[in-house]
Amino acid sequence: MGPVPEDITVSTRNANAHPCEVVDLAGKLTRLGELADEFGAEQVQEESKGLAERVMEGRFYVAVIGQFKRGKSTLLNALVGDAILPTGVVPITTVPTVLRFGEKRSARVRFQGGSWTDVVPEDLIEYVSEENNPENAKRVAGVEVFLPSPLLADGMCLVDTPGLGSIFAGNTAATQAFVPQIDAAIIVVGADPPIAGEEMALVEEVSKHVRQLIVVLNKADRATEAERQIAVPFTRKVLEKRLSRPVECIYEISAFERLQQKKSGWDWDLFVASLQKLVDESGRTLVRAAGMRGLQRLGEEMLSVTLEEREALVRPIEESERRIASMRETIAETERSLREIAYLFMAEKHRLSDLFLDRKKSFLNANLEAAKTEASLEFRSIHQHFGPRYRREVMHAAQTIAANRVLPWLTKEQAYAEEEYRTVARRFVNIGNDFLTKLSQSRIPELSRMPNALNSEKGFRVVSRFRFEELINIAQPASPVRYVAGIVLGLVGARSVIANRAMEFLEYLLEMNSSRVQSDLLDRVEESQGQLEAEIRKLLHQITRMATVALEHAREAKSRGTAAVEEKLLRIANVEEEIHSLLAN
Repeated sequence: MGPVPEDITVSTRNANAHPCEVVDLAGKLTRLGELADEFGAEQVQEESKGLAERVMEGRFYVAVIGQFKRGKSTLLNALVGDAILPTGVVPITTVPTVLRFGEKRSARVRFQGGSWTDVVPEDLIEYVSEENNPENAKRVAGVEVFLPSPLLADGMCLVDTPGLGSIFAGNTAATQAFVPQIDAAIIVVGADPPIAGEEMALVEEVSKHVRQLIVVLNKADRATEAERQIAVPFTRKVLEKRLSRPVECIYEISAFERLQQKKSGWDWDLFVASLQKLVDESGRTLVRAAGMRGLQRLGEEMLSVTLEEREALVRPIEESERRIASMRETIAETERSLREIAYLFMAEKHRLSDLFLDRKKSFLNANLEAAKTEASLEFRSIHQHFGPRYRREVMHAAQTIAANRVLPWLTKEQAYAEEEYRTVARRFVNIGNDFLTKLSQSRIPELSRMPNALNSEKGFRVVSRFRFEELINIAQPASPVRYVAGIVLGLVGARSVIANRAMEFLEYLLEMNSSRVQSDLLDRVEESQGQLEAEIRKLLHQITRMATVALEHAREAKSRGTAAVEEKLLRIANVEEEIHSLLAN
């Protein structure tokens, strides 16, 4: 086991409770990083060093996960009592942002391939906002914010993740890439809809790594009691079914009200207490689990590197060069194969288009006339006020009737659509895996030992654009023209004109909302094609890079003679034995 770096400090709480265990784990990670550096595996070296540091400091990551516009950044600001993270109505967080304990308020940014650079906290928006850093064009690798918050004092780090379901696919990818580092998660849901498909997919992925999941329904102040009564049990039911575990509590909160120091009757204090309980009862365990999880993953990646290094030494240089050339040719062939998959996707999109169009028609046939009948009865019961008041009340009644019919259907349809989507995704992931398997059996056997394979169960992380609230809750505020028209019609007693317009509004709500699931699912299937292509290309490029580095090392050793090659092979054997030893305990 290698020495622990001198610049790593031990947390007074998590580390000192079991210093030998912590130091031993950090030492293993440090040693693995040294071995990675020896073989030019820069990413493994960097991750090992960073993980060793956080193990010694007793840091564990609690990520805030949710769809775009759930209010995640506002929630974090409220938790630390400081509006330090930028918020807005457009996607803000483009890269995961870590909030850590610090004696003073500060921030730093690290760019890909570079070191940390201190920045003024007020300038964070330049690095984490979609407007100033679209799809992370500035290549920001990490952002850390330091705050003297009591909630962070004992090792807990809160992580603001890019929102799922924004219109920027890069944001979703950044969140998924951070998943292996998550130790616990705060799942932020709402009532519009309660939990979307790609949110559920990510929660499932996170749940494979961690047990501690805290669920909150944010913006409770903006939802009606009826909406919350639908959203909370639905979210619990979906989570329990998909995760196969009980969900003890869903905290209804308003982060905005809390940040504004407004008193409310929501569950904020209970929510914070659950986080403190997580620190007190599970902090040390989470740190250790993160270290062990990372050690296993990074150790397996290093074994792949050493295996490639050995094979490059024992085979002729010319053969290695031919293999790399073949890999590059395979990447070119992949492009042709992916075009064939694109045609399959196109056919699947047409099939789903017909399927969801039929389901939409069935919904309208079953609900439109019934909704109109209900609206007619409701309109008659509304007192016929003079002026625009009557118009506002019948429009509101139309909204309520539409919401009461559309929301339950959307909830059911979304579950159906998500299952249909997962079936499609699974089918095309399997196509991708079959393609890679054939390659590994023919010309590139290295593919078969890659630790990161396409997963047929996780589905795709594609952008969703469900925006039920925008159509269901159209306020239709009275413009000056409508205001005057309401007064005139009220004075002349033309209530039927207003009622007819409200009925048209009701039809509009039903028609437009029933189209949302169809269009959204079709978009997701189409974008799945891009995800599949990206995953296959990533695997091929990883293999090519690993083989190229190994060839360079082999060429250098062979240029120095047989003794140098034998020495290198012996070194590889010793390193592999040491890695197995590091992983054994």
